[in-house]
Amino acid sequence: MSIVTELDPSDFTFTRHAWIDAVPADVYRLISDVSAISRWSPNASDVAFDEGSGPEAGAWFSGRNRRDGNEWTTRSQVVKAEPGAVFAYVVDGIVEWSWTFQARDGGTVAEQSWRLLRMDPVLGASRADVEALRDYMAASAETTLTALADWVTRNPSARRAPRRG
Repeated sequence: MSIVTELDPSDFTFTRHAWIDAVPADVYRLISDVSAISRWSPNASDVAFDEGSGPEAGAWFSGRNRRDGNEWTTRSQVVKAEPGAVFAYVVDGIVEWSWTFQARDGGTVAEQSWRLLRMDPVLGASRADVEALRDYMAASAETTLTALADWVTRNPSARRAPRRG
């Protein structure tokens, strides 16, 4: 049996956040359009909902990911889709990515979380491998959040809701 399968998945999680100059409904709209994630994510591309699907609980989408020169396709299912509040999906039954949105100071604090649901050999062969993956994904989340915040600032038309003050 692999050492990885003996680890507790709850040991491997993180949350990162950033303030974004748009209201929660607008940030949610950007994030729930999974085809746009490659604008901000350093690791994801070619993401699309299955034909006829959209950002609603139960919907499926595929995407291409890359890390350390490797590239692979994932299948994800939306598990929460509450406009302006939360968007979450499970990737290949192994990890849950979730986004939450809280209004603050005329904009939004967006939190991006990563949580292992189960251990799997694809994650690596040791605790150190899984920790390295978690740390890599945390850095990726920080990059994504920063890029999203910068993109919204440079593209004010992305904000649909009326601005206050």
